[in-house]
Amino acid sequence: MLKIWSMKQKQQQAENAAAGGSKKKKITAAQLRVQKDLSELALGSTMRTDFPDPDDILNFILTIDPDEGMYVGGRFSFSFAINQNFPHDPPKVKCREKIYHPNIDLEGNVCLNILREDWKPVLNLNAVIVGLQFLFLEPNAADPLNKDAAEDLKTNRESFKRNVRASMAGGQVRKERFDKVTK
Repeated sequence: MLKIWSMKQKQQQAENAAAGGSKKKKITAAQLRVQKDLSELALGSTMRTDFPDPDDILNFILTIDPDEGMYVGGRFSFSFAINQNFPHDPPKVKCREKIYHPNIDLEGNVCLNILREDWKPVLNLNAVIVGLQFLFLEPNAADPLNKDAAEDLKTNRESFKRNVRASMAGGQVRKERFDKVTK
């Protein structure tokens, strides 16, 4: 009798283990697409990605260290939050530091056309990353989120450059204190 009980217990454990193994989380279409996009990324030495939760590829951080342009010497990080409707919806991207930039407001919102009205499902994460990198090479005063920075860039490029340098060092520009982002 004891032997039968022991065999039944082992059988039950095996069934439980088999059932537990088949209850894996389902991989969503968004996760598959993000996985594909991430595998195709060609990040240069000035960029890197970090995954705070290695099991969550839909939320990650991109760090950009511009090596040319007005923002050279800075380090800027962006949080990426990708919803389950990706690639039909663009990723939500926010700058994690408070910086002086015509296309990034003081709350970290990013003005990049492919993150809004020009998003198409054929675009990938690499297109977004290249767009962010380009914002540091050529800030766009024509489509601003930070109107003061855009006005400075339009009217006095040298003053804008000085304000960028001061803000990157953690200084104050127009009574607004900025995060120190210099390496």
